[in-house]
Amino acid sequence: MDLTLDETQTMVQKAAREYASRVILPQAAAIDREERFPREILKGLAELGLMAVNVPEEYGGAGAGAVSYALAMQEVARACASTAVTMAVTNMVGEVIATFGTEEQKQKYNPKLATGEYAAGAFALSEPGAGSDPGGMSTTAVKDGSSWVIDGQKQWITSGAHAGVMVVWARTGDREKLPGTRGISCFLVEGGTPGLVIGKAEDKMGIRGSNTVSLTFDGCRVPESALLGELNGGFKIAMMALDGGRIGISCQAIGIARAALEESVQYARDRKQFDKPISEFQATQWKLADMQTELDASNLLAMRAAWLKQQRRPFSREASMAKVFATEAANRICNKAVQIHGGYGYIREFAAERHLRDVRVTMIYEGTSEVQRIVIARSALA
Repeated sequence: MDLTLDETQTMVQKAAREYASRVILPQAAAIDREERFPREILKGLAELGLMAVNVPEEYGGAGAGAVSYALAMQEVARACASTAVTMAVTNMVGEVIATFGTEEQKQKYNPKLATGEYAAGAFALSEPGAGSDPGGMSTTAVKDGSSWVIDGQKQWITSGAHAGVMVVWARTGDREKLPGTRGISCFLVEGGTPGLVIGKAEDKMGIRGSNTVSLTFDGCRVPESALLGELNGGFKIAMMALDGGRIGISCQAIGIARAALEESVQYARDRKQFDKPISEFQATQWKLADMQTELDASNLLAMRAAWLKQQRRPFSREASMAKVFATEAANRICNKAVQIHGGYGYIREFAAERHLRDVRVTMIYEGTSEVQRIVIARSALA
């Protein structure tokens, strides 16, 4: 694997870094404090092509590849984790439609996601009783003439209250004849569709500027053309989307951890105890050394997975390895950052406490650390 960035990747990274530093970072604390959905910031990301980085240009995307997307995600997450997760899910929705959609679906939805006409996309897979086990899904879609009628509930849906289009999974096959994940299909549901009820925004520990809601489908009727991919083929779509999504969450965690490390280095230089900067104490130096080492290792794992995806080679195992290592390392890094800041790390005047709150969820969504270890172990035992 060649780690040298090409011209496109360098350009995307530079554009994301400049916008994140100039526009997003100054607003990050307020976005968290006010639980503000950063609509104008997202529009700016769309104008830079960062809401559809890996979507082909003919459908409005940047067509810049998986590595460019990974680099951009790190830069945005370094500035604001809430903005990064909204960007991540919207990119994932766009890729899913561009990969599995009909020509009509691609032309209808991808440009709106890419340009910011839709503020965001949503990925509606999890349910109150079916998180890591999608085979336990109870939401159903029943054919009625030329329509599908969807009934059920979804939980933990990022950007659900703001999404222009949602990718929704529902059971279409008979549970006895097609048990588990075999009878699940995928649908495109537009925001505002009658029968789609948006729940209250969750009061979360972190990523508070990212909208997270429950969804209720109560006789929600969508046209026959809303079916995405093959009938009863929805599980394959979900797994392929999550593989790519795990690279994005790895990079989100890396971006948060990078911010925590940079702020810790600056604080250690500025903060004096016993008449000298705490950066001169070995205890602080060793923390910083471990933080930098784990950050670099995480980045290498994430870039390998992104490179394999871009080469259209198998990358499921590598994506899981990147996610479990990067997210757990990032949690350790952010925890050390709070420790280096001492009492100041526990107050909101400094960003260290926000980074620790924001990074915690990266070990949960897009597949928990436990699920990643199952994927990796299956590969090792194959």
